Amino acid sequence: MWCDPRNGSAAAFQKCLVDLGEKSGHAELATVPWALWGHSGGGHWAGGMVLLHPERVAATWLRSGVPLLTPNPNRPTIKVHTLPDAALKVPVMCNPGTQEGVTVKDGRFAQVWPANEVFFNEVRGKGGLIGVAVDPLSAHECGNQRYFAIPWLHACLSIRLPKVSGIPLKPMPTNGAWLAAPTGFESIPAAKFDGDPLKAAWLPNEAVARGWMQYVKDSALIDTTPPPAPTTVRVKGNELSWEAEADLESGLARFIIERDGEFLANVPEQGKNRFGRPIFQNLQYSDTPTQPLVPMHFTDTKTEPGGKHTYRVIAVNTVGLKSKPTADSFAAGGNR
Repeated sequence: MWCDPRNGSAAAFQKCLVDLGEKSGHAELATVPWALWGHSGGGHWAGGMVLLHPERVAATWLRSGVPLLTPNPNRPTIKVHTLPDAALKVPVMCNPGTQEGVTVKDGRFAQVWPANEVFFNEVRGKGGLIGVAVDPLSAHECGNQRYFAIPWLHACLSIRLPKVSGIPLKPMPTNGAWLAAPTGFESIPAAKFDGDPLKAAWLPNEAVARGWMQYVKDSALIDTTPPPAPTTVRVKGNELSWEAEADLESGLARFIIERDGEFLANVPEQGKNRFGRPIFQNLQYSDTPTQPLVPMHFTDTKTEPGGKHTYRVIAVNTVGLKSKPTADSFAAGGNR
């Protein structure tokens, strides 16, 4: 029962941060705030850490799992948490898949939404800063959650993190909040909401609310910023390799290889992802890439090794935006 942090996993987590701080020369890791993001049992654990250590948690995203605040007859071995007042000030997002009891009422994961609903009602009913974002396409798999989880966490961290380390987290303002029905599709400013605000999903601001409305509709969040250009292109014979930074908004889907100023190939040639948008390093049922990691590598089989060509690499994100090409072209046979 590692998913209950009181069973030793909270202490192990904190010890690991101390150990990593010592080994890396960053002792501050033992005391920095936490942004927690958990799936299934990890959601149960991350929510439990909010209840146990609210002063340390800047924000938390709970994918398909929440801690228990009331006894669950279906899970009698799981201990109930108490809800401290300090935890009500921590931004929390519950993120079940629609097929986990929202629109599909039977099956292995049908109890996920009812558990989320109980947790949400308990926290929100006491004024907690908690929202619900139902994944419209998935069951228990993580799907496209990252495309809303990252901007939501960014919005919370931008406000809560102090400019000077070692001082308490800043309180989350509520005057710009938007509200929505937990399983609905529209959000409006809190000042214009005519229902009971303590039964409505809480969203920190307009930008997040508009992202939420897109996410719960089809998870196709808008992105207008192209990915960073790849760097450090190396050419050895007809073998190319390169490096690239992550595209935090949308993720990298593929790379375009140009030879002598003309299109040569897509890497991969055809992206596939049964759990969400096609992404370069693939995606498992959880929100992790497949192993081994897909290398940033291409072999030009349409030229002889040592042929005199120049190459450029362009990154493409999952909404189709292209980066600038690599800053320089490199002749085959040259190394950088």
